[in-house]
Amino acid sequence: MTDAAGKGSIIIYQPENNIPALEVRLDEETVWLSLNQISTLFGRDKSVISRHIRNIYTSGELSRDSVVANFATTASDGKTYQVDYFNLDLIISVGYRVNSKMGTQFRIWATNILKQHIIQGYTINEKRLQEARDNFRKLKESVDVFQRVVENRTLTDAEAKGIVQVIRDYAHALDTLDGYDRQSLTIENVNRDEHFTLDYDNARSALQELIKAESQKPGRGDLYGKERGNILQGIIASVYQTIGGKDAYPSIEEKAAHLLYFLIKNHPFVDGNKRVAGAMFLWFLEQNRWLYHSDGSKRIADNALTALCLMVAQSDPKEKDLIVKVIINLINKDN
Repeated sequence: MTDAAGKGSIIIYQPENNIPALEVRLDEETVWLSLNQISTLFGRDKSVISRHIRNIYTSGELSRDSVVANFATTASDGKTYQVDYFNLDLIISVGYRVNSKMGTQFRIWATNILKQHIIQGYTINEKRLQEARDNFRKLKESVDVFQRVVENRTLTDAEAKGIVQVIRDYAHALDTLDGYDRQSLTIENVNRDEHFTLDYDNARSALQELIKAESQKPGRGDLYGKERGNILQGIIASVYQTIGGKDAYPSIEEKAAHLLYFLIKNHPFVDGNKRVAGAMFLWFLEQNRWLYHSDGSKRIADNALTALCLMVAQSDPKEKDLIVKVIINLINKDN
């Protein structure tokens, strides 16, 4: 099988010539193997491996939610399937039960691989952070330039209005970045004039339209937008939950931000979670007459939405409140 999702990277593991090579998936700072691969690694039947995995869950040694990920994988028949992969913690636990020597060898190899990956990632992130600092500095310098122009030159009405608009937009962006950095963002200037109530039925209708529109695109299999259990219903209930008879999220922006966050983080769909989440976020804003400014321009640009979705997906759950506030500040009345 080959990686169809384009996520993470594949590293070959083959400690001995008489053992088949394994394509080990490296993603989210750990390594992943499928049930078939774990069976091959330890030279045991899949039924034996499955029994040990069940015992690990039953004993409470590891939680299934913390050690299993579902990846889209293309098989030799050319079809794409959703396959469960297990992380290093579970692989090691199985290894202790069936073949401690092979488990130890794999753990040592994987640890070294992860160490190299973290070092490389740190170097890349440092470079990106420096680029972000440079861009931030340039942004502030641009505002300074505009301010000097205002101070030193007599402007026409059109020039003055244009510069004031740019400074205002830059200033809000800078305030949002600064607030994010200091973790001091607040929820202000939001719109409580809702024109639309999201429920499961209209969400399903919108989802079906999206699936229909996307079905002709390459890589959109039958699992795209397919629901997992009742997670979507739970998300909608969370967005509209009340405390003391009042909405927990009383504005359009707060509901939209939490909808986007929950749709990405709670994985309500088998495939396409981020794309569906972004589409439903825009649809929710549009239904509430909040997607566009009065001049017809979008309140949030397409590339900004893409960045937001990636930011949510990569964020730590402990950062939820901060991430939600960033989203709110990018779509409120100040933006």
